[in-house]
Amino acid sequence: MATAIVLSGGGSLGAVQVGMLLALSDRHVSADLLVGSSVGALNAAYLAGSPSRAGVEALAGIWTALKRNDIFPTSPARVARALTGHTSGFADPAPLRALVERHLPYRRLEDAPWPVAVVATEVMTGREVVLTAGSAVDAVMASAALPAVFPPVQLDGHLLMDGGVVNNTPISVARRLGADRIYVLPTGYACALPRSPRSPLGMAMHAVTVAIQRRLIEDVRALAEFVDLHVVPTLCPLAVSPVDFRHTPELIDRARVATRQWLDAPRADDPAAHLALHLHEPVQLAAREREQDVCSTVA
Repeated sequence: MATAIVLSGGGSLGAVQVGMLLALSDRHVSADLLVGSSVGALNAAYLAGSPSRAGVEALAGIWTALKRNDIFPTSPARVARALTGHTSGFADPAPLRALVERHLPYRRLEDAPWPVAVVATEVMTGREVVLTAGSAVDAVMASAALPAVFPPVQLDGHLLMDGGVVNNTPISVARRLGADRIYVLPTGYACALPRSPRSPLGMAMHAVTVAIQRRLIEDVRALAEFVDLHVVPTLCPLAVSPVDFRHTPELIDRARVATRQWLDAPRADDPAAHLALHLHEPVQLAAREREQDVCSTVA
């Protein structure tokens, strides 16, 4: 039985996946293939180059040191250029590219010690593009090129943008590549924000993560009868925006503990049972440290 780990997108909430990966390593869960989209592509590509417990711990160290400007650097000049049509992204992709180049120990995807597939979207056709060979840095940058935030990436004659546009949690890709047991590592969404995001980037990323969650529910229910699906529960309640990098250590620790508990508990018959979109009342947020909030399903 071939096992895959699928990592979804979700901005700074990609830190949650690091905690999940640590928990999987704690319980000696391994895989034959990594598949990632958007920030999940960054995590998958790095882990594919360091397929070990030490690799996951090193990834946690990288995440802990990240700041927002390492991923989403903006400036008045950059915004002005975007607004006047001189660039198609409000954020400069150079710092993210430098980060990826610095930490990936291989140059081409096919040279990764652990098989990895990265999902991107063709700009002009909306076609899903699955990258398993070629420049690893370009593939990751293409998969993470969130529209309007980063400019698209030219790769092998194709203009590519964020894989999350067409397949943010690429379970279907893992299945097509031969996996019949799949561990899904979703980033989740901020179900407990005290108020709606105020910045354009924050609102855009929050909207993306909500759409991601809804699509994930549909995909899990559609594919559960065809593959052995194990969907790791997302963090709940979660009051961290997907553009907020100040809470990374907390997200990693919470996800590790929660995932270990999930791995040790009996599995629900419906792998999508814990994914429903929901909200938290303000009075519940005041008791967040007790981690006993009651969810009111709204979808």
